[in-house]
Amino acid sequence: MISVTEMQICLGSSCFSRGNKDVAVFIKEYLKKHHLEDKVVFRGARCMGNCTNGPNLSINGKIIEGINLAGIESILDRELAKLK
Repeated sequence: MISVTEMQICLGSSCFSRGNKDVAVFIKEYLKKHHLEDKVVFRGARCMGNCTNGPNLSINGKIIEGINLAGIESILDRELAKLK
């Protein structure tokens, strides 16, 4: 059985205005570069209700707060290491 990781990025107005659009583009490129497109289901999500600590990303239900373009690669490296 193939295990699939579910990743959701908040696209609520607060997170979106703080840069989640650029982070979403980076994540798509990261998944393609590391051949993880068939192992990770990546989609946008409505507001996760944690706006003051955003931008937010959920990986298999684990919320990671305060993500940004500068730090997203290290987060993905750490969280997706078992898939590579």
